[in-house]
Amino acid sequence: MKRIFPAVIFLSLSLASLVIAWVVHVGVQDAARLKFEATSDDALNRIESSIDLNLSLLTATQAFFMTHDGAVSQAQFDQYYGALNADANFPGLRGIGFLRLVRTGEEAGVERDILASQGIARRIFPATDRPWRTPLVMFEPFDPGNLDAIGYDMFTDPPRREALQLAFASREPQATGRIELGQAIGNAQTYPGFLAFSRVEIMHTATADGAPEPETAGFLYAAFRAGDLFNTALGKSPLLPINVEVYDSSVDPDNLLFRSEARPDASLGDAMAVTRRAQVAGRIWELVFRPTSTFTPPTSESVVYLIAAVGLLLAGAIAYLVRLQARAHATETSLRMSVEKSLNERDLMLQEMKHRIKNSIAKMLAIARQTAANSSSIQDFTASFGARMQAMAASQDMLTRSQWQKADLGKLLRTELEQVFGSSVGKLHLSGPPIELNETATQALGLTFHELATNALKYGEAGNDGTLDVEWEVRRAGKQRNLALSWSERGRSGYSTPSKSGFGTKLIDMNITRELGGTIIRDFHNDGLKIDIEIPLLD
Repeated sequence: MKRIFPAVIFLSLSLASLVIAWVVHVGVQDAARLKFEATSDDALNRIESSIDLNLSLLTATQAFFMTHDGAVSQAQFDQYYGALNADANFPGLRGIGFLRLVRTGEEAGVERDILASQGIARRIFPATDRPWRTPLVMFEPFDPGNLDAIGYDMFTDPPRREALQLAFASREPQATGRIELGQAIGNAQTYPGFLAFSRVEIMHTATADGAPEPETAGFLYAAFRAGDLFNTALGKSPLLPINVEVYDSSVDPDNLLFRSEARPDASLGDAMAVTRRAQVAGRIWELVFRPTSTFTPPTSESVVYLIAAVGLLLAGAIAYLVRLQARAHATETSLRMSVEKSLNERDLMLQEMKHRIKNSIAKMLAIARQTAANSSSIQDFTASFGARMQAMAASQDMLTRSQWQKADLGKLLRTELEQVFGSSVGKLHLSGPPIELNETATQALGLTFHELATNALKYGEAGNDGTLDVEWEVRRAGKQRNLALSWSERGRSGYSTPSKSGFGTKLIDMNITRELGGTIIRDFHNDGLKIDIEIPLLD
């Protein structure tokens, strides 16, 4: 018995060390999987944010067409698209087009319009026996490579027709499944991608009592090359150690929209593959994420072999290995809880972002309608609407850098003034203590400062021979804190109270009184204008 006791001890300790090493191996694998799931969710967030941004452009273009009652010329469309600077701001977008909705047999009128606006004689194609047709009459960017698509009836193509029918029945954008862009019109080179359609309504008088009712004039659509869209979304810094496959509807080779160039790590195989779903303009996408060779697990596999070796050589290392296992288990539990918390926070953030995007789009539509109603020409509309969108974007950018927490009043004011006055902003006098604004105040005051600066440059002499002083302070009334801001313009020429208020003035008043619950007082005098604004400061 005594002879075999050492062997029994050795075998027992060897078995115990191997068991412990296996448990640690499982814990390391679980921790690595949790880390990769968090990386996959980060990639999904980038993709969804990029798509939401591009679809918001389609919604804004829909508002542009509806403000013109659907009667937008090629020149107006070209000017509008050029003002968007789409190559820089929407790199995943292939272009935007407009499809006219007409009955079969009424193609001649559309063909005459194409000849008048595009300068080309084009028959609507291909032939069809369906009662409705949706020929392409305008597309941006307008270049010779896109002329072949003019006149193409998208309703004749089953995937496009399905999305068009859904868009006709809904006010939300509707996307197609995977299609080969350029294939329908016979291009030699095609690209995998998808289209998103949005219905354009006009108002006309059709009832007996003369009441206007909506009528569908056509459809706007945005074309996306899948490679450009996803590479742009995933190419932001820091680069993720991940391989992505995006499928429409189901994981099927025929439905593949995109596959990353970076190959997945062959040693991991499909063991760490993560599948996520995303809803995009009425479609369900399946996204499969796999780690690449640059992915590093939180704990190295060499630890497992070290534990086994120490267990075989030193019996006294059992206690250490047990503590190490307990520590590894605690680390795994902590990491799991941290990841779960991060996932919950991500979900809340995504919901909040979607809510904010919808609110921003609603505000953009309202501003677009009012700007159009107060504009004398398309150039005037483009300039005014673009400037207001840049003012909103500046506020959004400051909030994004602070993770939608706070924005500094002084930095916000200087940013908005620089957009209007350019290099002349250095002549302006700005003074006041550091004040942090919440999201609502940042967005409302950003637009307010833009409109005040625009009025000062347009009607006053600020930025030229005149002066502009902006001062602010915090006033306390018990527990209530109020921001008091004084805007003073002085110049050589006389100032006078305007006879009527424009949209910019109404927008300022709405932001201060209705949005922020504050007050605004204007004092016009012979050599200038003084505006006093006071709003409550909320956390």
